[in-house]
Amino acid sequence: MRNFAQSFLTFIMLFSWGLTSLAQQNGKLRNPLIHADVPDMSMARVGDTYYMSSTTMHMSPGVPIMKSKDLSNWKLVNYAYDRLGEVDAINLENGKNAYGAGSWASCLRYHEGTYYVSTFSSTTGKTYIFTTKDLEKGPWNSHSFSPSYHDHTLFFDDDGKIYMIWGGGKLSMVELKEDLSGVKTETESVLIENATAPSGPDVMLPAEGSQLFKVDGNYYLFNISWPQGGMRTVIVHRAEQITGPYEGKVMLQDKGVAQGGLIDTPEGEWYAYLFRDYGAVGRIPYLVPVKWEDGWPVLGTAGKVPDQLDLPANKSLIPGMVASDDFDRKKEAKDLPLVWQWNHNPDPEFWSVRERKGYLRLTTGRVDASLMEAKNTLTQRTIGPRCEGITKIDISGMKEGDFAGLALLQKLYGQVGVTVANGEKAIVMVNADSGVAKEIERVPISATSVYLKATCDFTDRRDEANFHYSLDGKEWKPIGSTLHMKYTLPHFMGYRFALFNYATKSPGGHVDFDFFHINDKF
Repeated sequence: MRNFAQSFLTFIMLFSWGLTSLAQQNGKLRNPLIHADVPDMSMARVGDTYYMSSTTMHMSPGVPIMKSKDLSNWKLVNYAYDRLGEVDAINLENGKNAYGAGSWASCLRYHEGTYYVSTFSSTTGKTYIFTTKDLEKGPWNSHSFSPSYHDHTLFFDDDGKIYMIWGGGKLSMVELKEDLSGVKTETESVLIENATAPSGPDVMLPAEGSQLFKVDGNYYLFNISWPQGGMRTVIVHRAEQITGPYEGKVMLQDKGVAQGGLIDTPEGEWYAYLFRDYGAVGRIPYLVPVKWEDGWPVLGTAGKVPDQLDLPANKSLIPGMVASDDFDRKKEAKDLPLVWQWNHNPDPEFWSVRERKGYLRLTTGRVDASLMEAKNTLTQRTIGPRCEGITKIDISGMKEGDFAGLALLQKLYGQVGVTVANGEKAIVMVNADSGVAKEIERVPISATSVYLKATCDFTDRRDEANFHYSLDGKEWKPIGSTLHMKYTLPHFMGYRFALFNYATKSPGGHVDFDFFHINDKF
C-alpha cells in the first residue's frame, strides 16, 4: 500500500510538471507572474526594458530592483540601499528587531535621465528617495527627510513640480523641494477625503497603496481597499487636474488580486501589475490586461484575472530570482550574489566567503537564545509551487552550545541543524508552527560534516515543509515533523530559506557552508 501511495504521488507530481511544461510550450505567460514573495511592486519602462521594485522590509540590502525584457521573466539586478539605518531594531540589537517593519512599499520612477526609487520607514521615521543614472550599476544618491509618508507615490508633473501622495482612507498630497531634501512649506493638502468610498462604507482596510499615473492628459490614482467580508479590491480615481476633483470607481474585484499600477509596452498594450496574498509563500505578483474605455482603465478579462496572457511564457525563477551558490568566489566577484539577503543588517566581522576558499563561514559574535535573535542569518526566497533547498556544512569548528544549519524563516519557523551539548554533536529539528519552538527529534552524530535539506510544497496553499539530513549526500533520512507554514503579519513576509549559526553559551565558534542548492522540483 505504501509503495502504491508513493507511486501515485510521483504520478501526480509528474503530471503537474507536465502541465507546466505544456503551458511553456504554448508560449503564453501564466499567472502568477512570479510565484514568490514580491509584494508592493512598482514598475517603469525605459525604451524596451522594464524595471520593477518591491518590498523586503527588515532584510538587508533592501528595495530589490528587477529587470525584464518581456514583462514575463524577471531577474534581480540591484538594490536601492545596502543598509537603511543604524538603529537597534534594524541591527537586531539590544532586544529590538525590525520584523515586518524596516522599509515598506516603494515607488520606482524614471524622469529626464534619472531613476528615482522612494520608500518609507516607520522604524526610522523617515521618507527616502534614492536616485541614480544607472539603475543596474549605480552609484546611488540618498535623500531622506521626515516624516515617514505611508504608502506614497512619487510623481513628476509636466510643469516640473514633484509631488508625493500618501495616506490611508484620507489621501493627502505635498510638493517636494527640487533637491529632494524635504517638502515645500504650506503645500500639504487633502487630495481625496474618503478614497475608500467606491468600495463601500464598511472596510477592513481603507484605501492605501497609492500609485499615480498620467495618461492622455488625465491623472489616474490607483489604490487598494478591503471591504468587510469581501476581498482585496482595486480602486481607481481619475481627474483632469492633479489637485482634483477626483472621481473614483472599483476597477477589479477578483481573487483578491490588487495593489499596483499601470505599465505599457512599446507596442501600445497596457497591463496592470498587482499582487495576491497566497499563503506561506508570500504575496505574489500578477499581470492583468487593461483596455481603455471612456477614459477609464478597465482591468481584467470580463472583470476577471486571466490565468493566461498573450505574453511570452514565464520560465523558472532560477537563477533570476533565486539561485544555487557554491560560495567559490573569484577575486573580482562580489562577495554575495543579489539573490541573497541578510535577516536584518549583518555584522561583517563575523561572516566571510574569502576566509576559506569555496565556503561561506559564519562565526558567532555573541550569545543568542533563538533563530529569531540570531545575527548574520543569510536568506533567499522560497518559490512555488514547490522547491527544496540543500546545504552541506563543515561543523568541526563549533563550540559548546552552538546551533547551526538550515531553516525556513518566518515567525512560525522550522529549522534543522547541528547542536553541541556536553561536547556531543547531534542533528536536531525544531518546529515552531504552534507558536512555541519545540525540539521534535535529535539524532547523535560523530561526523565532521552534514547535509541538510528542506522541502516546501505551496501547491494550492498546502503550505507544508519537511526536513531531511544525510551524512553522505546520497541517503537522506527524514527528521522531525511536518512544518505547517503560515503567513503571519508580525513578519509580513513569505517563508525564506535561511543559513544560520548562533551561540547559546559563548561566542567564537564557526561553521563553513560548502554550498546551497535550490531546486523547483523534488
